[in-house]
Amino acid sequence: MTDPILWYFADPMCSWCYGFGPVVEALREDCQGRAKVALILGGLRPGNSAVMGAQEVEEIQHHWHAVQARTGQPFRFDGAMGVGFVYDTEPACRAVVAMSALDGQGVFPMFKAIQSAFYEEGHDVTRTDALVRLAVSLGMDGPAFLAAFESETMLQKTRAHFEMARRLGVRTFPTLVAQRGKRHQVLANGYQPLTELRPGLEAWLTLDAATPPAG
Repeated sequence: MTDPILWYFADPMCSWCYGFGPVVEALREDCQGRAKVALILGGLRPGNSAVMGAQEVEEIQHHWHAVQARTGQPFRFDGAMGVGFVYDTEPACRAVVAMSALDGQGVFPMFKAIQSAFYEEGHDVTRTDALVRLAVSLGMDGPAFLAAFESETMLQKTRAHFEMARRLGVRTFPTLVAQRGKRHQVLANGYQPLTELRPGLEAWLTLDAATPPAG
C-alpha cells in the first residue's frame, strides 16, 4: 500500500502562509506515524526584479494587517520592506531547498525561521547573507550551506518545486493536497483555521487507513 502524503504548497514570503504556520504545525502533529507531510515551495514572486514603491509597500502591509487580524500572528510593520526592497521570493525558497538537501529534518525549521525573520523582525530575507545566518542559527555550517545555496543543482531543484505547483494547478498559497497513489484531494486552498481543516484531514487519514490498495 502506498504511504499517504500531505503536500503543503507554500512560500516563506507569503503572508497567509505565515499566518497558516501554527495550523500546519498542528496538522503535522496529527499526521505523525500516519502520513508524510512534504513541503513544496510554490514560488510566490520568483525572479521579480522591480524595486517596490511606497504605494506597493502600503498595499502589501494592508494585507499583512488582515492576516494579523485573522490569525493573531505577530508582524513588524515599521521599517518593513525598506527603500530599494525587491520582493523576489526565489532566494528564500532556494534556501529551504538547500536546507532540505543538507538536513531533511531542517526543512520546516528553516521555513519558519525565514518567516519569523521577515515578518516579525523585518529582515530582508532576499539577501544571501541573511539566509546563511538563519541556516547557521539552526546548526548548519555556513560555508557548506552557502555552497549548496549558490549551486546550479539547488537552482534546478527550486525550479522543479515551482514546476510541480504549476503542474498540479496550484495557484493559491497556502494549499494542502492529500495524496495516496494516484488519488489527490485538495484539503485547503488558501488559509483556513485549524477547526475547519482538522475534521477533513482526520476523515482522509481514517479513510485511507481503512481502504485496501486498488487492484
